[in-house]
Amino acid sequence: MDERTPDAMFERGVSVIVPTRNNERTLEATLRSVKEQSEPGVTLIVVDNASTDATKDIARRWADVYLEGGPERSAQRNKGIEAAQTPWIVWLDSDMILPPRTIEVALDTAQRTGADGVALPERTIGDGFWTACRSLERECYLDQPWLHNPRLLRRDFMRTDGEFHLAMSGPEDADLRLKMRLAGQRIELAPIIIDHDEGRLTLRDVFSKRYYYGRSIPAFAAEHDGAVGQQGRDVLTAYWAHRDDLARRPLHAAGMVGMRAMEAVGYALGAASARRDHAR
Repeated sequence: MDERTPDAMFERGVSVIVPTRNNERTLEATLRSVKEQSEPGVTLIVVDNASTDATKDIARRWADVYLEGGPERSAQRNKGIEAAQTPWIVWLDSDMILPPRTIEVALDTAQRTGADGVALPERTIGDGFWTACRSLERECYLDQPWLHNPRLLRRDFMRTDGEFHLAMSGPEDADLRLKMRLAGQRIELAPIIIDHDEGRLTLRDVFSKRYYYGRSIPAFAAEHDGAVGQQGRDVLTAYWAHRDDLARRPLHAAGMVGMRAMEAVGYALGAASARRDHAR
């Protein structure tokens, strides 16, 4: 009879997978933060997508495993998952910075709760008015667990049922969260906050990115009926829950509302463009 306790049976060991392309501004800080984790034995896997700046040199200097792949970040993440040899994986974007105990706290959360996935809430850092508006927006989500996508995940699940959807770039994170819920997988929120360095946002950059992400919405909607509308309702619920915080920063709150409206237009135009292309 196996008399081990659940704690004794819990396997630690994490591979952090970072897809990147031309991110020399932020990549080194991201990779350094991974290498400085308090959790021992963290493996850093970087998957580059044909970078033309200093990204490759930075990645090779810091990574335990350096790979090349594409054409999009879903394929890059999947390639990193395939290369991982640990019980757990963490996926990060190449502009995120981890506090030193992030991996330790995430694993402790999984061990304590029995979760299959652990989300890491994030805050936006950077310069300028529009970045401050984005930061205010993200503050509204910190205590809304259903809006957070899991970042610490069991590698076995990701290799068999949880691969990132290759037809999505943008919604693939939410797609993973919804697939896990449908599969009965438990997702918990770690009591730690990571930094997302968005630099100095401009409306032009924000709109272009949302248009690009919007091209994946038809694929996302086909996989999850009603999910696009539900996501919007959840976001509005978060804003209402933080109405007092928004009222204390009226200028940034007004900018946030305007930026979100513009993003909605970008998503809609991107989705319409993708549908037209598909119909041809």
